[in-house]
Amino acid sequence: MKRDTLDHKIKITNDIMFYIYTNIDTDINMDELAQHYGISKFYMHKIFKEVFDRNIYETVKSIRLQKASNLLLTNRYSTISEVANACGYSSQTSFIRAFKERFSMTPKVWRKGGYLEYSNKIVDHSLKIRNSTITIDNFDDLVPTIVKMPQRQAYYIRHQGYNDAIKQAWQKIQTWIYSNNLEEYDQISLYHDNPSITSLEDCQYVACVVDKKDQTLENSRLPKFTIASGVYAKFTLEGACGDLLRFIQWVYHEWLPRNEYETTTKPPYALYRKNKYLTEDGNFDLDFYISIKY
Repeated sequence: MKRDTLDHKIKITNDIMFYIYTNIDTDINMDELAQHYGISKFYMHKIFKEVFDRNIYETVKSIRLQKASNLLLTNRYSTISEVANACGYSSQTSFIRAFKERFSMTPKVWRKGGYLEYSNKIVDHSLKIRNSTITIDNFDDLVPTIVKMPQRQAYYIRHQGYNDAIKQAWQKIQTWIYSNNLEEYDQISLYHDNPSITSLEDCQYVACVVDKKDQTLENSRLPKFTIASGVYAKFTLEGACGDLLRFIQWVYHEWLPRNEYETTTKPPYALYRKNKYLTEDGNFDLDFYISIKY
């Protein structure tokens, strides 16, 4: 396959994936989506399956349920029907049926504590976590600052799976940074999925770089998207490999419900001062931003 053709397919499918994530609360019409990108619906489904190895309909269903599983935990004052509507379900009955099929329990059981056993199985499945000395209680003294963040334009590489292969995506980002002679930039990891309640191999991880000077680049091969503006809780932390996954579990399962904040469907992201994927010791120093409302 020619490089230009491959890059074109990757750009379109990444744009489609980004559209799905940012519009998951709406009725996503496949005909309109294909028309928006100037391609046939058949071709859209074909290249999406080629790039992501799964079809669009299953992807939309999976993302809706992932978002719903988060909102059921953090948005304590929202009814199950309201959570269903926020994630694009027009029928509470169909939502409950799909949720039970995915998580082997009803939304009501999940909200009452069923999520804990489900989450711990996923987190403990990670070898990094089993080797980590950090527990969820280690973060109880963390106090965030509440900030209003601007919209940011980022170049990115999408990676499926929360695993060691993420390092390869960051190495490609670093190569791209050097080839464009960027001097002032931010490295950001964006988490479309919550890795503490989503199977690690199914998580969509996005490695991003923001050019602070917003200059014209010689190598524009990487696709570009927008990191959403809004109100965020900003946590500053340092740690070793595995610790961040425990921290994310704590944020969603402990900090948000305890402090009566609700989250939104905007993805959280981490801004690195020290990127664990580009250092020999595997340690990180970062600010973690999670979208909130009160």
